[in-house]
Amino acid sequence: MMKRVFGVNKEKEKQPPLTSIEEASNRSTKRGESVDEKIRKLDAALTRYKEQIKRTRPGPAREAIKARALRALKQKRIYEGQRDVLSSQSFNLDQVASAAEEIKDAQQTVKGVTKIGQ
Repeated sequence: MMKRVFGVNKEKEKQPPLTSIEEASNRSTKRGESVDEKIRKLDAALTRYKEQIKRTRPGPAREAIKARALRALKQKRIYEGQRDVLSSQSFNLDQVASAAEEIKDAQQTVKGVTKIGQ
């Protein structure tokens, strides 16, 4: 009866394997590079808009170009914020990897010293 009310416990979904610190850092770096590429494209678009604004006479067409330029500028600022976050994450991951390596080295040193002392 209880199985009908609450159901049967299914096998837990398989979790993806844990990634190493280096893999996480590499992924973060790759995402940062893709964000940099988006920022470069937006810079090129902003340059085009600036030239178009210079050539266009005042009026609705010029205002439409200005609106597109402002939208591109807002997107650029958002991407720059994301890039900053990703670069700080990558830096933090590199620091953790370095600390982990130092701990492993210290463990090896202690093992070597204890073998010599025996």
